[in-house]
Amino acid sequence: MSSRKRHNYKNLKIWKLGLEIANDVSDLLVKFPKHEVYDLSSQMSKCSVSMPSNIAEGSARSDKSFSHFLDVSLGSSFELGTQLLVARHRKYIDQQELEKLEEKIEEFQKMTMGFQNGL
Repeated sequence: MSSRKRHNYKNLKIWKLGLEIANDVSDLLVKFPKHEVYDLSSQMSKCSVSMPSNIAEGSARSDKSFSHFLDVSLGSSFELGTQLLVARHRKYIDQQELEKLEEKIEEFQKMTMGFQNGL
């Protein structure tokens, strides 16, 4: 019987970057208007936390299952990108904040897809 390979998520660059993005989003949300707490703020918080969380959860699974969790994480990153554009349109964040996070999200997506292709 062969043992299945497990990944230590805390050592994965994609998990570390996902966690960094989640923390960056959390820092941004402090400035959002109170009326957004159950709407856009909540959605942005959930999907940003979902990115590293799905990597962590999937790391304990088979590579095939892990790939599914990586897909979910990627989906959350694209969702977050859209929500950032909504936040920019509503003037909750400035252009520089938007671009900084968009760059990190794009890097996360490229790295995650590359990692996924290597499974």
